[in-house]
Amino acid sequence: MKSGVTRIMRRIDSKTVFVASIMFAIVLMVNVSTGGEPTKDGLVEYIGAQKNMFETGKAEGVLNLKFFQGKENMYAVGPAALLNGEITILNSKPYVAKVRENDYHVDNTLNHDALFIVWAQVPRWKDIPVPESVNTYVQLQNFVKDQAAALGMDTSKPIPFQFSGTPVEIVWHINCDKTDNKPITRELFAKSKAIYTMKNEPVDIIGFYSERHYGIFISQYAPAIKPGSGDKNAVHMHLISRTTKATGHIDDITLGKGMTLRLPDR
Repeated sequence: MKSGVTRIMRRIDSKTVFVASIMFAIVLMVNVSTGGEPTKDGLVEYIGAQKNMFETGKAEGVLNLKFFQGKENMYAVGPAALLNGEITILNSKPYVAKVRENDYHVDNTLNHDALFIVWAQVPRWKDIPVPESVNTYVQLQNFVKDQAAALGMDTSKPIPFQFSGTPVEIVWHINCDKTDNKPITRELFAKSKAIYTMKNEPVDIIGFYSERHYGIFISQYAPAIKPGSGDKNAVHMHLISRTTKATGHIDDITLGKGMTLRLPDR
């Protein structure tokens, strides 16, 4: 009798473990992605879109960063959900900056949600010296396109890139909600930022170039692009300082001498 009860209990325990495993997988899937399936375009993948925020008036998360758990050679940029920070992933290490009172804090865990995010897995990079003639934001994005084309890359598709070195100056921001619980408009979004400036500080820059993803992961508005200039923004870039905790979204940049562009080495 005792052995029969033991066998029944073992079957119940096995069934319980199986059901619990299925439920955990379902919960994990829901937690990882609430914004549909990622879209792949060339070397790049992305999920969510900046324009959705203006259409809905909300800044809800579409992807939990645990999606990237265990994935090597990962590079990503995007804003955190609820206008609460900036997300940067450099070689699979996350840097999530969030404004708190008069300061900001950087967390290196994956316990965050993205409003939208773009990423690429790049195991090898090709280093390209940046000439001194390239020093402005617009010149930078043109240089990325020209060098990618010279390497035989299809510039009609989005391109991941890096810069390393010491810029003369970077103006950058971290999103922080200043909407007063009102539906998000372009004006309120532009207001919801803590803006910083750094000078002569060594950094790593992670960026994505595209002329086709406006309103998705490329903003049509960039402070560095002067209205009426005829230039269009084609990059989304984040920085990570090598000497301080600074990390966030780049609004404008003046490159310094001896900097390096890095493009995927196929």
